[in-house]
Amino acid sequence: MFRYMKAAIGSLAILLMVFSVTSTALERTNIAENAQDVTPLLVGHWAPNTKLKTAEGAPVSLKAMIMQKPTVLIFYRGGWCPYCNRQLAGLKNIEKSLDDLGYQILAISPETPEQLQAQKLQSKFTVQLLSDSTLDTIRGFGIGFYVAKETTAKYKEKKGIVLNASTQDERGVLPAPAVFILDEQGVIKFSYVNPDYKQRLSPELLYQAAKYSL
Repeated sequence: MFRYMKAAIGSLAILLMVFSVTSTALERTNIAENAQDVTPLLVGHWAPNTKLKTAEGAPVSLKAMIMQKPTVLIFYRGGWCPYCNRQLAGLKNIEKSLDDLGYQILAISPETPEQLQAQKLQSKFTVQLLSDSTLDTIRGFGIGFYVAKETTAKYKEKKGIVLNASTQDERGVLPAPAVFILDEQGVIKFSYVNPDYKQRLSPELLYQAAKYSL
């Protein structure tokens, strides 16, 4: 156990070193050509003040929600993604511990409120799911990227998955899976963004990052 925790803390330190930078607020508006080219906001940056919708379709302000308490903000591709569902399900192991630290957990995807409702009923997640179907928040955090036209069509034809799009050239848009930890002022204290959608931050490392960020 000690060896595992030592390795976990060491990995966490590396993550903090890789993603840490002090800066004033930056504005991200572009969508990258691929996942490897995203330019996410980093530690020290301010979260954008964007609008989202709840699974019930109610409009909410990200800034207003963040001001309530420290926030673990998770961006995921959608309820159709098994890696995303596994990540969200894993939060159950640390949800109470994060709550004891004073955190709220918000999970954002580009799916519509109707799709989030179906996901909640199917998966029974207790984490609050939010819709960014306008892609404004995904753009603001600098993690959006285009999905190739052929891949977008394949998702639709073979899996029935219609990706959100922001162009007329039939390319879908997805977020690179990401985790941001924010204080009540909206300042990013920790960030993890990986262009490989199969690689996710473990619940154990997320909890350690949350403790370190207070």
